[in-house]
Amino acid sequence: MSGKRYLLDTNAIVALLKGSPALVTLLQNAEWVGISVISQIEFLAFSGLSESDINLFAELIKRVEVIDLVASNNLLIEQIIQIRLQYRVKLPDAIIASTALQAGASLVTADNELTKVTSLTIVNTISRKA
Repeated sequence: MSGKRYLLDTNAIVALLKGSPALVTLLQNAEWVGISVISQIEFLAFSGLSESDINLFAELIKRVEVIDLVASNNLLIEQIIQIRLQYRVKLPDAIIASTALQAGASLVTADNELTKVTSLTIVNTISRKA
């Protein structure tokens, strides 16, 4: 194992389930892969998900750790607030960024807005269509 830890943003989950070769390669060498419960909610709330999409996601969930947002995790809550206020990112993005930092993981995302969070290591193997 390489020691690499990755938290997948929602757009990375979509890319992975579409079979992104670069993302598959990246994650094959990972020590740990997780997603935020926020990404789980965002993905499952997409309109137009097919039964196949839902089944693929269910298989993914079996292979990664889903990180919950727990009210008793004061450090995480404080970090979310700080990131939201300091970098002016959307609340779900602040939660996902903070979750990656708390997990000691790089965030896999195509969301350029999150590059504002200077303490966060961003990995972008996802090509975004204009």
